[in-house]
Amino acid sequence: MIKIKEGFAGRLAEFASTLEEYVSTGDGQWTVRGFIDVFQNIYTISSDTKIVSKILEIHLFSQILNFAKSNGYKIVLADHQNYYPDISFVNAKDESIRFAVDFKTTYRNPKKPFLCNGFTLGSHGEYFIQRTSTKNIQFPYSSYAGHFCLGILYDRVEGSTIDETRVRRIDELKSIASVVRNLQFFVAEKWRIASDKRGSGNTANIGSIKNIDDIVNGRGMFSRLGEKWFDDYWMNYGKINVPGKEGKTKRITDLAEFVRYRKGDVSLVVPPRNRKGKATP
Repeated sequence: MIKIKEGFAGRLAEFASTLEEYVSTGDGQWTVRGFIDVFQNIYTISSDTKIVSKILEIHLFSQILNFAKSNGYKIVLADHQNYYPDISFVNAKDESIRFAVDFKTTYRNPKKPFLCNGFTLGSHGEYFIQRTSTKNIQFPYSSYAGHFCLGILYDRVEGSTIDETRVRRIDELKSIASVVRNLQFFVAEKWRIASDKRGSGNTANIGSIKNIDDIVNGRGMFSRLGEKWFDDYWMNYGKINVPGKEGKTKRITDLAEFVRYRKGDVSLVVPPRNRKGKATP
């Protein structure tokens, strides 16, 4: 199964490397400029991450379908909006071979372009802990041979060049500025780009690292420890109490502390980088 997963990962990464040309103009702008109605009115879209993400999924769907067919896979879309993953790739000849692929889009930090805004990597709740559960997941977590992110990084176009209130006509299409540009695609197993912190407040979502070079090269906090450590940490996130200050206890929500608690090699923890070449203390 390892060779099958490596083969799928390699082909998916090769496929992702072709997508920029499909969705971008020669000067790096996204080819989508807005919504059009039957009267040929064009309504400019905003740079809201959720809107951009969903339209990109629709924009790329035909290409993803072609990729699946040419590599002997069927695709199964999530039955519900909050289900994991976005797409299940199921081998057409052996349906026990499955891969989970989630779309992940985020924008570069305009002041620190080597960083991005980050994204969530799925829940660490019931289906992650109970690997045979079918709650909020298309197929049981343990039935997937690999869990991948098809990621998209982009720059948001800021300032007055985008007027969301103005309705355009079809003959004005080329004059409409794109809300995002410089799209960059990558593929990574989600454990390889994970951080040790939640990705969205108090919800049970795994957060990603934010250094772009580390993301595209799969150098997350667990990348030297391995997937088993990723699973163990996030299945037990915030559940283990250890002695704290003044006789009190505290919950482990830090990877180095967790590895130390499990008597592992703390030197294998990769500190997240929030600056070029420098790890967070």
